[in-house]
Amino acid sequence: MFISAEIGINHNGDMSICKKLIDVAVSAGCDAVKFQKRDIDQVYTQEFLDSPRESPWGTTQRDQKKGLEFGKEQYEEIDKYCKKKNIEWFASAWDLNSQEFLRQFNCNYNKVASAMIIYEDLLKKIAEEKKHTFISTGMSNLNDIKKAVEIFKSANCPFELMHTVSTYPMKDEDANLNIINTLRKKFNCNVGYSGHEAGLAISYAAAALGISSLERHITLSRAMYGSDQAASVEPNGLRQLVGGVRKIEKAMGNGEKKIIEAEKIIAEKLRGHLF
Repeated sequence: MFISAEIGINHNGDMSICKKLIDVAVSAGCDAVKFQKRDIDQVYTQEFLDSPRESPWGTTQRDQKKGLEFGKEQYEEIDKYCKKKNIEWFASAWDLNSQEFLRQFNCNYNKVASAMIIYEDLLKKIAEEKKHTFISTGMSNLNDIKKAVEIFKSANCPFELMHTVSTYPMKDEDANLNIINTLRKKFNCNVGYSGHEAGLAISYAAAALGISSLERHITLSRAMYGSDQAASVEPNGLRQLVGGVRKIEKAMGNGEKKIIEAEKIIAEKLRGHLF
């Protein structure tokens, strides 16, 4: 199973926090860290950007959104640091300019954020790169997903779907993990899980359903500033999660019922009086 630690915007625009989060992902045994990239003038309206919002960076939405965005210099540093730490990184682009921006780093993976699954021009731009793409399916119906799948299939681009519920944090009763099986059967592809819940139990359950990938937001502390922090996993929790998921992978087995070698000796002891 491919495990991604979603740093997203939880770095709060601070490279030292970002590097600490990368270190957390490495120490926990994750396969990759993931970010989000936006051209804020493409993603948001001028009216929205000019509207008031108090944040550590100023008093408008523009100040806040700009404060959370890394540029070329920062991503070059991320690229260099991840290579040094021997961990993959990739990002979900929220607009065409951002996908173009990410191409310069030649990451091995792409990601379609749930919010972008209906943005067909972006999906086509991503699919033409023919890199393995994780497609989150929050806020979408089967028809939306079908259109996205058709774009990637027609481009001959490898992909997998990710069951996602786009609430932060997600309520346990909204998880509906059986959708994982629904998507697998409907689209005949691998299906992962991108979780926004508090705690680890639901992610463990998803792992037991045979997901191909798992993504969870990570943070140094859920008390930090930011809209995603409360739905994120802290360092100790991430280490528990990765360790638990790796155990579950081993424990699932192949489904073939037989007497294993270690049982044969026990059987002789416990059944000896029967023969």
